[in-house]
Amino acid sequence: MPELPEVETIRRQLAPALTGRRIVDVRVLDARWCEPAPPEAIEDALRGRRIESAGRRGKYLILSLEDDVHLVMHLRMTGNLLLTEDPENPPHTRVAVELDDGTRLLFVDVRRFGTGDVLLGGDALDEYFESRLGVEPLSADFTADALRALAKGRKQPVKAFLLNQERIAGVGNIYADEALFRAKLHPLRQVGSLKRPQIEALREAVVEALELGLDSKGASIDDYRHVDGERGSFQDRFLVYSRAGEQCVRCGSTIVKLRAAGRGTYICPNCQRRPRSAQPSRRVPQPRGSS
Repeated sequence: MPELPEVETIRRQLAPALTGRRIVDVRVLDARWCEPAPPEAIEDALRGRRIESAGRRGKYLILSLEDDVHLVMHLRMTGNLLLTEDPENPPHTRVAVELDDGTRLLFVDVRRFGTGDVLLGGDALDEYFESRLGVEPLSADFTADALRALAKGRKQPVKAFLLNQERIAGVGNIYADEALFRAKLHPLRQVGSLKRPQIEALREAVVEALELGLDSKGASIDDYRHVDGERGSFQDRFLVYSRAGEQCVRCGSTIVKLRAAGRGTYICPNCQRRPRSAQPSRRVPQPRGSS
């Protein structure tokens, strides 16, 4: 699933191409994209309006139009936004937006998990994200003190904490693994047990991983592409993610894959020592003849 760096890369590419353009026509080709709203309502709300800005919140893309109308899109697992002048739609096109300069914005999604919502007014936009998203990790609000306050008293594993969008917006599986490796933290360590130096290291590691992802214009492992169809390159700079069986760049140990927060997770077992509280339970031998 595209994470903050991938979505922000798309936003930066869309902004100069879309800002000031007027939407001539909209065709929602897959009603599932905007459920429960009918496609006709989405098309009517967007058609004829000028695009004022392209924004992002967490993993969501936001096109703000005149009259305080906002189109909020989530790419989910396999969604892509493409800019093209080709009049033909590629396979799996779910939405086609015609612009006044002859270009077309297409939402292409093989697995059909991506979504689109139209929100009327700034208050509706704020309310939409208020219950869904926490602090932006590349903002000035993401301090070590803020992270410590979010983690205080929580017993959940640190990786599950990082993946919770209601706490930190935009971090997904790839960047959580990369950040935890940089911070030398095992993904199953209870986040509430982290000491101040560990919290500070985790905050720095999250920011570093995300900024490197942005610098690389995202990671193209499966479906993610730029708006022109090109690939990101962060996958070439992974320190731990998807590197099971390879040597750790820090200590030379073998990277292993395990399960954490319900996701495939990559760690160096030497650099990221497993906490005692997360050690696998061992069966105590029973005396022969006991029940």
